[in-house]
Amino acid sequence: MVLYTSPFPNSFLSVLHSFSWGLIFPCYWLADRLVASFVPTTYEKRQRADDPCYFHALCIIITTPIYLALLLASLPFALVGFLLWCPLQSARRPYIYSRLEDKNHANGATLLTEWKAAGNGKSFCFGSANVCLLPDSLARFNNVFNTQARAKEIGRRIRNGASRPQIKIYIDSPTNTSISAASFSSLVSPQGGDNTNRTVNAGIKRTTSMEYKGDNSGSNNSEDSREDKGGAGEPNEGEENTCIVRINGEDNGHTSDTETDTVNGQAHASGPADPSLEADAEISKTPNHKQKEGDSGSLDSYSASRESLVKVRVGDGTVDQSTVNNKLLYKASIMKKTSVRKKKHTDETFDHEISAFFPANLDFLCLQEVFDKRAAEKLKEQLHHYFEYIVYDVGVYSCHGCCSFKFVNSGLLFASRYPVMDAAYHCYPNGRGTDSLASKGALFLKVQVGSTPQDQRIVGYISCTHLQAIAGDTTVRCEQLDMLQDWLSEFRKSTSSSSTANPEELVAFDVICGDLNFDNCSSEDKLEQQHSLFTHYKDPCRIGPGEDKPWAIGTLLDPEGLYDDEVCTPDNLQKVLESEEGRKGYLVYPTSKNHGSSQKGRKASLKGNGRRIDYMLYTEEGLYLEWKVEVEEFSFITQLAGLTDHLPVAMRLMVSTGEDDP
Repeated sequence: MVLYTSPFPNSFLSVLHSFSWGLIFPCYWLADRLVASFVPTTYEKRQRADDPCYFHALCIIITTPIYLALLLASLPFALVGFLLWCPLQSARRPYIYSRLEDKNHANGATLLTEWKAAGNGKSFCFGSANVCLLPDSLARFNNVFNTQARAKEIGRRIRNGASRPQIKIYIDSPTNTSISAASFSSLVSPQGGDNTNRTVNAGIKRTTSMEYKGDNSGSNNSEDSREDKGGAGEPNEGEENTCIVRINGEDNGHTSDTETDTVNGQAHASGPADPSLEADAEISKTPNHKQKEGDSGSLDSYSASRESLVKVRVGDGTVDQSTVNNKLLYKASIMKKTSVRKKKHTDETFDHEISAFFPANLDFLCLQEVFDKRAAEKLKEQLHHYFEYIVYDVGVYSCHGCCSFKFVNSGLLFASRYPVMDAAYHCYPNGRGTDSLASKGALFLKVQVGSTPQDQRIVGYISCTHLQAIAGDTTVRCEQLDMLQDWLSEFRKSTSSSSTANPEELVAFDVICGDLNFDNCSSEDKLEQQHSLFTHYKDPCRIGPGEDKPWAIGTLLDPEGLYDDEVCTPDNLQKVLESEEGRKGYLVYPTSKNHGSSQKGRKASLKGNGRRIDYMLYTEEGLYLEWKVEVEEFSFITQLAGLTDHLPVAMRLMVSTGEDDP
């Protein structure tokens, strides 16, 4: 199957489309700004309440007539452009496939060699988030604004979180395996000139923040600095960066000086990932992107998740304070062993947490509601610092391919560190109400994640979708779930080049990600909860229809509280969501006939831990029979606090081959 790298089959149609959109855009932009000026967010309302001179009201009085006059003047041009734009959509392709051209940062082919078919297997990390990147006037109805700046900051936070070095902490103690019991400080030197791990004298101190000092204090946007890094033999962004620290604890849970020396001899680092930090004046214009003390959303902040972070400093064998002070601060997370990770429910077979960061070494990312085209371009540019392969601008426009007229695309975006082999998109034909104006559908992808010694390709399937959002449309969503299963089955058959007798491909995983717009607790969503999809695919957060696991929380935030000081930063939101009272105040809960829609004051009789409408599902059906797929980790992520009204989720799957390492 051919992957489409441009929206149209030839340059003439592309130029004609650009010309028609150029005629439409002024009218579109003016209408968007005009409506946006009358739909303030709660943050703007608070600012205006402190304005004794009513300056903003004066600005609206002055600018509204100007906007209206320019809007009327641009209407004739927009009409001509619209008449050209509509028929062109019949020739438009359903998505755009983008591959990073910078060979210094392209590492997809390298990742394929990491799979060891004769070993124990490999883990893969999946992320999903609804980022609410609509035109600014529409985004304001969800209490978020400045779509273009948000898109850039969302991309930065995701890539910065995913490109952190991965640190694994193993604690050997007969009486205490809690990470908080250890107190130690460390110096890890990730020198990559010979691409080998270095061992240095190191200790680690458990703190509320993690600072990782790299080798380049300048902006990574400089091409020279990138080339210097590549020339020094350091790994590119997205490569596996793991620091393993082993701690031998005493009965009291503390390490002695002698034991610290033992730790020092077992701290290894394979090299830091490039976090691509740069100054951005545009981001600071909105409260969503304002870096405050305690905001761990960006890697240049000085505070981080107390559950996810430790402090590591880099030295060159010996501690030189002047050298250390000249290093660039990086953030890193802890990927803790099952036996030492904090778990309230010990009967669970995998790790689970509320994290202030996206998981380190994130392999695949599925995003929803990337509707705005300009925002999608900005988001893509940021994500390409980490992900080599991106599929965006997914969907159809006008009347092409669907029953009703579509003004915007599906809003789906997929990013991958591994090569994309095939892709297909289908539009749900049964959208209703305002949802029918968008080409909501499902994006299906086939990726190659490795190969066997016999040159058999190892592949995986990922589906990204966004279902009908309007409350009460249960039947519509069930029909869409039916179509999702049928389309996925067809996609797997059409893209498979294997036979049972002579398999050319081995399927490692099959994952479905997306915003399904129903939860597992609401009585109104019973039909969706009992859908056959959940008999074929497993939900790590679910016990059964109508019942989630105790540690699972809702992913839909109360829009009215997005800018409260208690939750406006990733760290603060993480702390709030770790408490039941905090969740009741800032998450949307399942609707009930006995309660109103307002969240405030509803402290009792709330079912579950909030509405969990963002899902990550996996199956063991249709995979290579000799392999086993297990969930290794599941996370609810707060790194996009203040940027969207959804909580991202992440899942790490371990694909075990069932064989010992050679």
